[in-house]
Amino acid sequence: MASSKDDKLPVVTYADHEVMPPQPLRKAIMPETEPHDDPIARAEAALAQLSSEFAGWMHSECEHLETARQNVKRRGFNKTTHDELFRTAHDIRGHAATFGYPEAGSVADSLCRLVEHTPDMARIPIELVDQHVDAVRAIVRDHGRVDRSPVADALTRRLRDVTDEFVRSENSDRPDLLEGIFGPPLVP
Repeated sequence: MASSKDDKLPVVTYADHEVMPPQPLRKAIMPETEPHDDPIARAEAALAQLSSEFAGWMHSECEHLETARQNVKRRGFNKTTHDELFRTAHDIRGHAATFGYPEAGSVADSLCRLVEHTPDMARIPIELVDQHVDAVRAIVRDHGRVDRSPVADALTRRLRDVTDEFVRSENSDRPDLLEGIFGPPLVP
């Protein structure tokens, strides 16, 4: 920045000190030549570009969930089948809202609770697993239907109620665990 002597403000001198007036910084600022970079806008634009792939990804996640269910049915619950079912439900729970399928994420969350908080995996009712898997698949299949949301909401609430009742029953001798599962969240 070029400045002339006329642009400078005078320094006031006293016997024991000098006072320099504030310098006008507006002259030192360069005008913005490029538009402001907004990382949120960039992320939203990237998601919009990928959004055409979301349905395919959710259908793929549903196939993984179906495979995990079939493995449980063929081999029963063991460490491998238990972990596979939990991990697949967990992936759906994490991706569903971003992909535009929040109801599927809620059902997957309920399935995660069932699998994670049942102390004896052999006691997990396969019928309840079937209901969760079928619900996720139906929600993804019927995505875009105008009437799906009220049905999906009712189904999700009912599955969550049944799952919570089962988890409470299975952990009735573990009140500290139940408090952690059903107590209020630590963060609002």
